[in-house]
Amino acid sequence: MVNKVKIEFLSLSANESFARTAVAGFFAELDPTIEEIAEIKTSVSEAVSNAIIHGYKNEPTGVVSVECSYDEDRTIFLSVEDSGVGIEDIQKAREPLFTTGSTEERAGMGFTVMESFTDRVEVTSKPGEGTRVSMMKKLDAGYEL
Repeated sequence: MVNKVKIEFLSLSANESFARTAVAGFFAELDPTIEEIAEIKTSVSEAVSNAIIHGYKNEPTGVVSVECSYDEDRTIFLSVEDSGVGIEDIQKAREPLFTTGSTEERAGMGFTVMESFTDRVEVTSKPGEGTRVSMMKKLDAGYEL
Protein backbone atom coordinates (compact mmCIF):
# COMPACT_ATOMS: atom_id res chain seq x y z
CA MET A 1 0.00 0.00 0.00
CA VAL A 2 1.28 3.46 -0.93
CA ASN A 3 -1.30 5.70 0.72
CA LYS A 4 -4.53 5.43 2.73
CA VAL A 5 -7.22 7.74 4.10
CA LYS A 6 -10.39 7.27 6.15
CA ILE A 7 -13.19 9.79 6.46
CA GLU A 8 -16.36 9.63 8.53
CA PHE A 9 -19.47 11.76 8.33
CA LEU A 10 -23.08 11.84 9.48
CA SER A 11 -25.67 10.05 7.39
CA LEU A 12 -26.91 13.24 5.74
CA SER A 13 -27.67 13.14 2.01
CA ALA A 14 -25.65 16.36 1.55
CA ASN A 15 -22.52 14.43 2.58
CA GLU A 16 -22.76 12.17 -0.49
CA SER A 17 -21.29 14.93 -2.69
CA PHE A 18 -18.58 15.56 -0.09
CA ALA A 19 -17.60 11.87 -0.25
CA ARG A 20 -17.42 11.97 -4.06
CA THR A 21 -15.20 15.04 -4.02
CA ALA A 22 -12.95 13.80 -1.21
CA VAL A 23 -12.38 10.44 -2.89
CA ALA A 24 -11.68 12.06 -6.27
CA GLY A 25 -9.18 14.40 -4.60
CA PHE A 26 -7.43 11.54 -2.84
CA PHE A 27 -6.95 9.55 -6.04
CA ALA A 28 -5.96 12.61 -8.13
CA GLU A 29 -2.27 11.90 -7.40
CA LEU A 30 -2.59 8.80 -9.59
CA ASP A 31 -3.59 10.97 -12.58
CA PRO A 32 -6.63 8.88 -13.53
CA THR A 33 -8.41 9.48 -16.81
CA ILE A 34 -11.58 11.57 -16.77
CA GLU A 35 -13.56 8.38 -17.35
CA GLU A 36 -11.84 6.58 -14.46
CA ILE A 37 -12.45 9.44 -12.02
CA ALA A 38 -16.11 9.61 -13.09
CA GLU A 39 -16.48 5.87 -12.50
CA ILE A 40 -14.82 6.11 -9.08
CA LYS A 41 -16.99 9.05 -8.04
CA THR A 42 -20.16 7.33 -9.24
CA SER A 43 -19.30 4.09 -7.42
CA VAL A 44 -18.64 5.94 -4.17
CA SER A 45 -21.81 7.96 -4.62
CA GLU A 46 -23.89 4.80 -5.04
CA ALA A 47 -22.36 3.11 -1.98
CA VAL A 48 -22.73 6.19 0.23
CA SER A 49 -26.30 6.78 -0.97
CA ASN A 50 -27.16 3.14 -0.16
CA ALA A 51 -25.74 3.56 3.35
CA ILE A 52 -27.74 6.74 3.97
CA ILE A 53 -31.01 5.75 2.28
CA HIS A 54 -31.19 2.05 3.07
CA GLY A 55 -28.82 1.59 6.00
CA TYR A 56 -30.03 4.56 8.01
CA LYS A 57 -33.45 5.05 6.37
CA ASN A 58 -32.59 8.69 5.54
CA GLU A 59 -32.19 9.53 9.23
CA PRO A 60 -29.13 11.64 10.15
CA THR A 61 -28.47 9.42 13.15
CA GLY A 62 -25.59 7.31 11.92
CA VAL A 63 -22.04 7.56 10.70
CA VAL A 64 -20.83 6.54 7.26
CA SER A 65 -17.15 5.60 6.95
CA VAL A 66 -15.23 5.75 3.66
CA GLU A 67 -11.74 4.25 3.37
CA CYS A 68 -9.53 4.69 0.31
CA SER A 69 -6.11 3.31 -0.49
CA TYR A 70 -3.96 2.43 -3.46
CA ASP A 71 -0.88 0.40 -4.20
CA GLU A 72 2.16 0.82 -6.42
CA ASP A 73 0.39 -1.00 -9.28
CA ARG A 74 -2.29 1.74 -9.51
CA THR A 75 -4.92 -0.50 -7.97
CA ILE A 76 -7.36 1.45 -5.85
CA PHE A 77 -9.36 0.10 -2.94
CA LEU A 78 -12.55 1.69 -1.59
CA SER A 79 -14.84 0.71 1.21
CA VAL A 80 -18.02 2.30 2.48
CA GLU A 81 -19.36 1.13 5.81
CA ASP A 82 -22.38 1.86 7.96
CA SER A 83 -23.76 0.43 11.18
CA GLY A 84 -27.37 0.69 10.04
CA VAL A 85 -30.09 -1.90 9.52
CA GLY A 86 -27.99 -4.28 7.42
CA ILE A 87 -29.02 -6.40 4.46
CA GLU A 88 -30.97 -9.57 5.04
CA ASP A 89 -30.41 -11.12 1.59
CA ILE A 90 -27.26 -9.77 -0.11
CA GLN A 91 -27.79 -11.80 -3.30
CA LYS A 92 -31.31 -10.39 -3.69
CA ALA A 93 -30.11 -6.85 -2.95
CA ARG A 94 -27.51 -7.15 -5.73
CA GLU A 95 -30.12 -8.01 -8.35
CA PRO A 96 -30.78 -5.22 -10.88
CA LEU A 97 -33.95 -3.24 -10.12
CA PHE A 98 -34.27 -4.58 -6.56
CA THR A 99 -34.85 -1.85 -3.98
CA THR A 100 -36.05 -1.61 -0.42
CA GLY A 101 -37.07 2.00 -1.06
CA SER A 102 -40.02 3.45 -2.88
CA THR A 103 -39.97 2.36 -6.54
CA GLU A 104 -40.94 5.91 -7.54
CA GLU A 105 -37.76 7.23 -5.94
CA ARG A 106 -35.25 4.37 -6.29
CA ALA A 107 -34.12 2.58 -9.44
CA GLY A 108 -32.52 -0.40 -7.67
CA MET A 109 -29.35 -0.18 -9.76
CA GLY A 110 -26.77 0.80 -7.12
CA PHE A 111 -24.85 -2.47 -6.91
CA THR A 112 -25.14 -2.98 -10.67
CA VAL A 113 -23.56 0.44 -11.26
CA MET A 114 -20.76 -0.27 -8.77
CA GLU A 115 -20.08 -3.63 -10.43
CA SER A 116 -19.93 -2.10 -13.90
CA PHE A 117 -17.52 0.68 -12.87
CA THR A 118 -15.10 -1.35 -10.73
CA ASP A 119 -13.25 -4.63 -11.12
CA ARG A 120 -14.57 -6.19 -7.92
CA VAL A 121 -17.37 -5.49 -5.44
CA GLU A 122 -17.75 -7.38 -2.18
CA VAL A 123 -20.66 -6.86 0.19
CA THR A 124 -20.70 -8.02 3.79
CA SER A 125 -23.65 -7.33 6.03
CA LYS A 126 -25.47 -8.48 9.12
CA PRO A 127 -29.06 -7.50 9.82
CA GLY A 128 -29.12 -5.00 12.67
CA GLU A 129 -25.36 -4.43 12.54
CA GLY A 130 -24.64 -2.71 9.23
CA THR A 131 -23.06 -3.16 5.84
CA ARG A 132 -19.62 -2.85 4.29
CA VAL A 133 -19.19 -2.46 0.52
CA SER A 134 -15.61 -3.01 -0.66
CA MET A 135 -14.55 -2.16 -4.20
CA MET A 136 -11.33 -2.55 -6.17
CA LYS A 137 -10.38 -0.96 -9.48
CA LYS A 138 -7.16 -1.23 -11.46
CA LEU A 139 -6.40 2.07 -13.19
CA ASP A 140 -5.01 2.07 -16.70
CA ALA A 141 -1.26 2.35 -17.10
CA GLY A 142 -0.06 5.90 -17.04
CA TYR A 143 1.49 7.91 -14.29
CA GLU A 144 4.23 6.05 -12.41
CA LEU A 145 4.35 6.27 -8.62
